[in-house]
This record gives sequence, C-alpha cells and structure tokens, in this order.
Amino acid sequence: MSGSIVFAAVILVLAIVFVVRAIKVVPQQHAWIVERLGKYDRTLTPGLNFLIPFIDRVAYRHSLKEIPMDVPSQICITRDNTQLTVDGVLYFQVTDPMRASYGSSNYVVAITQLSQTTLRSVIGKLELDRTFEERAYINTSVVSSLDEAALNWGVKVLRYEIKDLTPPNEILRSMQAQITAEREKRALIAASEGRKQEQINIATGERESQIQRSEGQRQAEVNRALGEAAAISAVADATAKAIERIATAVRQPGGIDAVNLKVAERYIEAFSGIARTNNTVIIPSNLGDVAGLVATAMQVVRQRPATDA
Repeated sequence: MSGSIVFAAVILVLAIVFVVRAIKVVPQQHAWIVERLGKYDRTLTPGLNFLIPFIDRVAYRHSLKEIPMDVPSQICITRDNTQLTVDGVLYFQVTDPMRASYGSSNYVVAITQLSQTTLRSVIGKLELDRTFEERAYINTSVVSSLDEAALNWGVKVLRYEIKDLTPPNEILRSMQAQITAEREKRALIAASEGRKQEQINIATGERESQIQRSEGQRQAEVNRALGEAAAISAVADATAKAIERIATAVRQPGGIDAVNLKVAERYIEAFSGIARTNNTVIIPSNLGDVAGLVATAMQVVRQRPATDA
C-alpha cells in the first residue's frame, strides 16, 4: 500500500515538472530563444507557448523595449591635442532576438566598447572649440557607426547623447578668461556705440534746433517787415485822406479864413516854443521877415483853391 502511494507521488511530481517545463508564458515585449537538443529551434512570442520537456529549453531571454545604457567616461584627445573627459548615454533596442543570442557573446559589452572607440575617433577629428558646438554631429556620427556594426548583433542603436564634456582645469581657466575678455570687449563696444549714438543725437538735435531758430527768426523778420509795410501804407492812406479832407474843407465857403487862422495859431505856438538852451533865448534875426513869411504862406493858400478850380 505504501509503495503504491510513493509511486503515485512520484508520478504526480513528474507530471507537475512536465507541465512546468512544457508550458511557457512569455511577457509582452519579450522574446525567448528555444533550443532543441542544443540547436536553435524557434523564438517564442508573447503569450502561451508549449515546449517538449527535457528536449526543448529556453536558452536566452531578451527584452524588446528600448534600453538606456550609460557609457563609462573616458579621456579623448582633440585635434589640437587637448584632453577631454567625455561620458554619455546610449539608447538601443533588440530587433532580432536570434542574432542577439548568437551574433555576439555579449552585445551589451560590444556596443559599449564600440561606442567608446568611435567617440574617441570622432572627437579626434575636431578642435576643442568645435567639440562644444558640434554635439549633434558627434552624436550622429557615433550612432551611424554603431548602427552599422550592431546590425550583425540583432541590435538597433537608436541614439547617443553626450552628457558631459569636461576639459582640464587649466583649459577651463583659460576659457573663462577668454569669455570674460570677450564680454568686456562687447561691453566696451556697446558703450562706444552708445556714446557715438548720443553724440549723433546731440548733433542732430542742435542742427534741428538751429534750423528751427533760423526759421523762427526769418518768419519774425518777414512778419516785422509786413507789419512795417502795413503801418507805412496805413499812415500814407491816413495822410492822403487827411490831405483830401483839408483840400475839400478849403474849397468850402470860409475855408480860406479858417486856414489863415490856423496858420496864425501855428506861428504863434512856434514862436512861443522856441528852444531855450542854457538860459539863452533863440529868436529870428529879422522878425519882419517872419511876418512876411506868414503873409506869403497865406497868399499861397488863397491862390491854391483858385488854381484847383
């Protein structure tokens, strides 16, 4: 009875082992390589798969996801013999599980070593200043070289990114001094340009101010001349109108007598207002001549209307 129980237990264990070794569930984005009697047989896809126990075995398991991998830092020498410490990160993906299993004993190490040697080769073709400017070129060159070689390993190199480019401390100090000098140069140029523009603005302002002043003076002189001309014209018109009125008044009855009276009054006023200087009275040398002058003036006034008539 006990022997049959042991036998049943052994059969149960063998059945469990058989089921475990026969049924394989492959996760999504994974691929398993199956060998039959030591030889590649097939690649298991995601889902439920069946194997022949003790004949088939899963030899390799690969993830088909994109894998980031740090590339160890290394010292590279530029074209102008400057040392740079460079490290980066590499992104790759297994595209052919069979080749990834048998194309290389360790494709991760192979990709790492090849990326380092390719990076040294690319940087060796560039000068120090260009290495900081040509990161995209360096990344593209490394990816192109790696992708061509990794094709036989069943791996697709997607991209390579440089994380750090670190020159020696002496180079860093020199670069900092160069940057400082360049900034000071730009500051001086900007200041000189500012002063130049300031002087241009001042000269332009003074020129425009002088133009405006000259225009104002010219307009003022024009206005003054127009005013004087208008004043002279007005005085002339007023004088002409006064003369016309006087002539008209003289032609009226009694006009001559009024003129005689006015002349006599003017004479008396002129004679009474003769200038005095240092208590000295200035009088005509011949008063008779003054009276004759008045009489002559009156005679002219009497004869004028008759002539105009």
